[in-house]
Amino acid sequence: MTDVVADSPLARLDRRTLATLVREYLLAGHLIDRSGMPQIIGDLGADAMRDVAIDEWMGASPIYTRRMQQLLGYVGDTVETMFKGIQFDIGSPPQFMDFRFQVDGRNRGEFWLDSCGALLDAEPLGDEFVLAMCHDIEDPTFDATAAAVNPRARVRPIHRPPRQPAERHPHCHWTVTIDPTIDPVSEPEPAVRIGESRAAHLPLTVPRVAAGDAADEGRRDYAGTLEADLHLEEFSAATLRAVADEVCLQGHLLTMSFVAALESRFGSDTALAIGRKQFTGIAGLTADRLRRAFDLAPGLDGIAAAFALHPAFRPHSYVDLVVANEGDRLIVALRPCEALAEPREYPWPRLLDRDFHAPIDAIAQAVDPRARCTPIDPPEGARLAWRIEGGGEPAPEAPEVQLARFSTGADFVFEDR
Repeated sequence: MTDVVADSPLARLDRRTLATLVREYLLAGHLIDRSGMPQIIGDLGADAMRDVAIDEWMGASPIYTRRMQQLLGYVGDTVETMFKGIQFDIGSPPQFMDFRFQVDGRNRGEFWLDSCGALLDAEPLGDEFVLAMCHDIEDPTFDATAAAVNPRARVRPIHRPPRQPAERHPHCHWTVTIDPTIDPVSEPEPAVRIGESRAAHLPLTVPRVAAGDAADEGRRDYAGTLEADLHLEEFSAATLRAVADEVCLQGHLLTMSFVAALESRFGSDTALAIGRKQFTGIAGLTADRLRRAFDLAPGLDGIAAAFALHPAFRPHSYVDLVVANEGDRLIVALRPCEALAEPREYPWPRLLDRDFHAPIDAIAQAVDPRARCTPIDPPEGARLAWRIEGGGEPAPEAPEVQLARFSTGADFVFEDR
């Protein structure tokens, strides 16, 4: 892959702040499903939710698993390599999904979840939803993720929910075995499709020292031994910027796979309608978490910071969003970029058009409910643009954002174990 250089505004953040941001991005990627799946259940039913989720994760996770290996220098075909990938996967954000690991050799290991935020979200809905997530969805998707490391890897349960007894810990427990004598599995068809996207072939961000990095202390890769409690603060600022970009790309890949899975079953109109609802929900929920994490104040400056940090518009090598402060208003402009040039798939920016700007509203109003968004003629060189002004009556939170809040991840607080 051709190298690119990490860019602003992340270049202005220190290591501790960048570590906080990466954790927020990982959780935001996980909560994509908390925004999208309720929309599918409401419109198409629980069986459709299950089937779409399987293809969605099988389409994205093999691609981004291999990309993160390359970025952090732990490429390999062992169980330990797979476990490292789990630690940088939006499917398993740290602490919210409290993975524990045991490596028993090159070809065997175990992992378990001392606590699973996804399970805690599903249990109030009943055993039907728990079985769909922990059996129907996880069986093929765990194997697809493992096969991205080694196509002869298999993930099998020791025990898993529904929990019996009801307070059982750990929440689930799995073995991972690599058997050199069995036939390798093929790349999942959804991953073949998403693997043809521009996002899948986007150049990896190269860690570059920024002016304020102060000798850029810290780790530059993850080539050593697996660490059970991996502290992101140990990595250099330059490395964390590159990881942040890659985690944001995971969200785009998952969204493309989500829309593609809907399209293949229910047609493009239904896929776009539900994809846009998903985008609105996760846009507002993530902006609200960023507001709290980084103490963004109401007003145009806070809104501009939310857009600069929001994973829907990163990495800048994929999405070219410009926010200009004109005193009493912001101009948000989306310029031609790799995301808009996707020939078939729908990352978040391709879901926007002049008339559909609910995610833009949701981001702005998560910081300041008085903000209002109006589509405008794009300035020269831009494809889409909106004007954001403040001072109106506080707007109610969008229903799509409210629906996404059913997840305990909406208010989850990261704490060291």
